[in-house]
Amino acid sequence: MSELVADGTVQRVGMAMRAPKTAELIATHLRRQIVRGELKPGETLPSEINLMEQFSVSRPTLREAFRILEAESIIGVRRGSRGGAQVLEPDPRVAARHVGLLLQLQGTTIQDVYEARMAMEPICASMLAARRTDEDVAALRAILADVEALLDASQKSAPAAADWSHLTYRFHEAIMQRCGNRTLAVQGAVLADIVDAHMQQSISRSLGEHSFQPERFQKTVKSYARAVDFIEKGDADGAAAHWRKHMEVAAQYVFLYDPQSKPVVDLFG
Repeated sequence: MSELVADGTVQRVGMAMRAPKTAELIATHLRRQIVRGELKPGETLPSEINLMEQFSVSRPTLREAFRILEAESIIGVRRGSRGGAQVLEPDPRVAARHVGLLLQLQGTTIQDVYEARMAMEPICASMLAARRTDEDVAALRAILADVEALLDASQKSAPAAADWSHLTYRFHEAIMQRCGNRTLAVQGAVLADIVDAHMQQSISRSLGEHSFQPERFQKTVKSYARAVDFIEKGDADGAAAHWRKHMEVAAQYVFLYDPQSKPVVDLFG
């Protein structure tokens, strides 16, 4: 038999239950205030003395609660006479680190990650085209201009793998971040580190084993430009179809030197 307890977990009847520590309860209370917007990013929490009086706890207990929230990147704590705990801006990279580790531990393959992107990004492109603003289009064209400038600066040589990977992923990221759906945007951000790490390796090998082929890079730029045109026109179906095709073609280069079955963990070994 089992029963649902207060925090939503399932406990078997007769199983020993650990009572939460005082520091955990304080962290939960402060976290709830932050999530509800009662404490906003950039705002400084009351002084340690005030919080110790409010919760009737010792300084070590309060600081343990702070360490819990610091580990979650919810607050940042500065020591010293002018120090204090300050609420931080939400950072998707925190979730990305945890989910990335989970994918590695589960033996997730590069193909699995790329398939997730191929399912998500065309939908995001469609949503962005349907909801786009002048600011969205300008942001995409600004990234496109940076990509073109990188190629122009390279001239007869290939662009640096890290620079090319960073700029091209910014374009993908902008489509996800500006689609209007926060859940999809966060999921996209979670995959960013994995995709960027693999792309840098793949591009480095491509440039190292083959002579510079500028037409490959130019095709990418033209594809980005066409995607922006679909989005600017508000053609949701056209944007989705084009971006799906773009990612299918890109996959040929993504997996050119790495097998699709390569586990994610090998990227960070």
